[in-house]
Amino acid sequence: MREFKKKVLQKVTSEDVPCSRFHKIKLQNGLTILFEKRDVPVTTVLLAAKYGAAYESIEEKGMAHFMEHLCFKGTKKRTVREISAEVERVGGDLNAFTHEEITAYHVKLPSEHLKIAIDVIFDVFFNATYPEEEVTKESNVICEEIKMYRDNPHMHTIESIKKNLYESPFGDFIGGSEKNVKGFSRDQLFLKHQKMYVSGNSILSIVGNNNFEEIIDLVKSMKIPKGDVNIKIPKVVKKIKVSDEKREGIYQTNLALGFHFPFSQDKNRYAAEIFSTILGEGMSSRLFTKVREEKGLAYSIKTDLDLGQKYGYMLLWAGTDPEKKSQVVDISLKEFSKMKEVSEEELKIAKVQIIGGRHVDSEGSDSTAVDLVMEEVSGKAEDYYEYEKNINAVTLEEVRDLAKISEHSIFSLGP
Repeated sequence: MREFKKKVLQKVTSEDVPCSRFHKIKLQNGLTILFEKRDVPVTTVLLAAKYGAAYESIEEKGMAHFMEHLCFKGTKKRTVREISAEVERVGGDLNAFTHEEITAYHVKLPSEHLKIAIDVIFDVFFNATYPEEEVTKESNVICEEIKMYRDNPHMHTIESIKKNLYESPFGDFIGGSEKNVKGFSRDQLFLKHQKMYVSGNSILSIVGNNNFEEIIDLVKSMKIPKGDVNIKIPKVVKKIKVSDEKREGIYQTNLALGFHFPFSQDKNRYAAEIFSTILGEGMSSRLFTKVREEKGLAYSIKTDLDLGQKYGYMLLWAGTDPEKKSQVVDISLKEFSKMKEVSEEELKIAKVQIIGGRHVDSEGSDSTAVDLVMEEVSGKAEDYYEYEKNINAVTLEEVRDLAKISEHSIFSLGP
């Protein structure tokens, strides 16, 4: 270990954060390693590239997502079947996702098989070969995925409100368009992979019942392409738009309202979480109480947040009878505005609810591994352990101030 420590640029120990089980190291090659020790014999290994859909131009939209698919289509030493079989035969699960700011690959399995998880994830992440025949085949698969989102009224409404809040390319669907997907060549995708999937642009997050020194030794044994990437998210341009869409074969109007909200690096991101919780998260929220329980206008109505480095929005979704759409919109906007009068008691209850929800979510090693990476991308992973303190520090005035936002986008899909 002495030799390794000489090669470390930055090390954060448990003494630096309010969690005795957290460790963070940045290697000389730029790879950041995050680790939280758990007593439960299950481990999640997640490896993420700091490259997602938000980094793409209009012409590139969909590349990050396409690359995520192709990384599972064979490596220099594993076939498609061998990639999944090696994890599954020990009871593990392998998957990946594309986000606006990262593309992540993760394995969840018994902690005793950590070596398998790291070996497979690093192989998929750094050594994917992108066979030509798989590129052609997978482009068809992704086009079917795009159609699936479009055909699903709820999914389509969520994607459309984003388009009504932001100009292209950010406002476009993460998976891209069918035209883009069909137009990407194997070399174009492979070269982008080689550029983005390098040590200095990668974060390894591990949560489980393992030893940090063991993790370091295993990582040292991996062959990792060295390099760094100096790219930034292109300017995200806001817009406000109201639009309606009609479709045969459906009987309910899917309705979404969108509001521009604080970014993930803003101090009042925590106020945004409390605002959203009080307004529309759960059956005890203001919107659910008013729209469903009192008025009987919808089966489901809820709010959600998506906050990134250069963007932030809260959306409100409801499914209702076409004749009642205007009524739901009016009530929702009134309830949003009434958040200027949110009470101390509501603030107190929401803080307990949010902190409790975080504890419940963090029971899963996979959820914590993702959260640690997202905090690292936004600032530093250590902030994950300051969450309760930051939520409790939010003032009533900070929550009420968000209700001053008046501009909003609307999208509805109905029969």
